[in-house]
Amino acid sequence: MKATLAVLLLAASAFAQTNSTTQMAAPGCGAADVKFSVKTDKSQHPAAQVEAGKAMVYIIEDDTEFESFPRPTTRVGLDGQWVAANHGNSYSYFSVDPGEHHLCASWQGTVIVGARNTAAAAHFTAEAGKVYFFTVKNKWLREHGFTRVDLSPIDSDQGQLLASKYPLSTSRPK
Repeated sequence: MKATLAVLLLAASAFAQTNSTTQMAAPGCGAADVKFSVKTDKSQHPAAQVEAGKAMVYIIEDDTEFESFPRPTTRVGLDGQWVAANHGNSYSYFSVDPGEHHLCASWQGTVIVGARNTAAAAHFTAEAGKVYFFTVKNKWLREHGFTRVDLSPIDSDQGQLLASKYPLSTSRPK
């Protein structure tokens, strides 16, 4: 009887730890083991056309405050699935259905040993026909050993300006 109770308590403890870890993950992120190959093209700056009944999301990676090399590859998650990746100062875009969505930006692999705060999350409500811009700011300050990923909505004019300066990223799962 005591052995059975001990096993049940250990199993409940393990389940609680697993469950709390799962709950701590951002709702927009995908599976940790998914990796992307990314190509950037400075010659392309297409103006994406919004599909009827959809919204468009631009993700612009800004590594101007990342004081190390190599620069991170940043995966972009939407509603629990990885949908794109950027590398260095670049951008990508994708369409979404109207409604509430959860975004996630996370470094692919470990860029710097001991790096912390290498993921960020946000949510937004998309309306059909609208275009949304978000920046992913990757920071690593050498002097302080400070790492951080910020994911924030930005003004559409600023988003268009940044997208015109940065190369287009195209990605596919490895």
